[in-house]
Amino acid sequence: METGGEKGYGKAILYHYTDYQALDGILRQTQLRVNNVLNMNDAAEMSHFMSGLCSAVAKRLEEEKDFERAEMVRRLFREELKKEFFYSSYAACFSLYRDDAAQWERYGNRGRGVCIAFRGEFLEKIAVGELSLQRVFYEDDMGEHNLAKVFYRLMKQEKEPLEKSLLLKVAMRNAWIQSVVFKHPSFSSEREVRLVLSPFGKEYFDVKPCYHITIERIKKYYPLNLMTMCENIGIGLEDLVEEIIIGPESTQSEPILQDYLRDNGLKRLAGRVSLSDCPLRRPPV
Repeated sequence: METGGEKGYGKAILYHYTDYQALDGILRQTQLRVNNVLNMNDAAEMSHFMSGLCSAVAKRLEEEKDFERAEMVRRLFREELKKEFFYSSYAACFSLYRDDAAQWERYGNRGRGVCIAFRGEFLEKIAVGELSLQRVFYEDDMGEHNLAKVFYRLMKQEKEPLEKSLLLKVAMRNAWIQSVVFKHPSFSSEREVRLVLSPFGKEYFDVKPCYHITIERIKKYYPLNLMTMCENIGIGLEDLVEEIIIGPESTQSEPILQDYLRDNGLKRLAGRVSLSDCPLRRPPV
């Protein structure tokens, strides 16, 4: 069982499929938003990993005929899952796939959007402090995960009431942090990498949340200042962004996008704009 947080992207390019409003936010306003993962397209975000941990530990205890502790584990995680929103992580999502039909359809405004290619080595360098760049794992069975072994040992050894156990609280917090990079195997084709922010329990965290208001709901996000982050590692925005790909169903004019980039001081990037080769076609309405 692999765990999240592994690094070493080297020359990898990470592709962010999005729309033109987000493109403007990233390139002109130099702001990258990390959004609440609970609002993303996987309805089991975070709970998938937590439920998997619970099942793995309870199953091992049941195999030992320790049914009382197995039920304690299930009760413990049922109560913990009620705190899901408090432990929400925020993320910007990338794929290892360039010009991919499924990515265009799901995240690139059904092919009418744009794909921004980021250099993984630089994303990795700016992911410091409360930020981390993490590969997503697609697992159902959490039995071999190190945290499953930690919870098993705690359940077998813990003497004081569970709600008072400091070691158990630390393990549970670590489990919530890990939960953001485990998804159901049905999403494995995305080959996703996430820039993750887990702000819970950090009173000293200095990035203030913002709220995006639509006619249907209010969304919470954290704005990351790309310009400052790039300056901190001695690069410019045009070093971070490798290329821009116009979506296969987009009506965007390539010359106008290039003018937009030049007029916003991104002359080098204007020479790295291309049209998608993906033969995606939207079904007729």
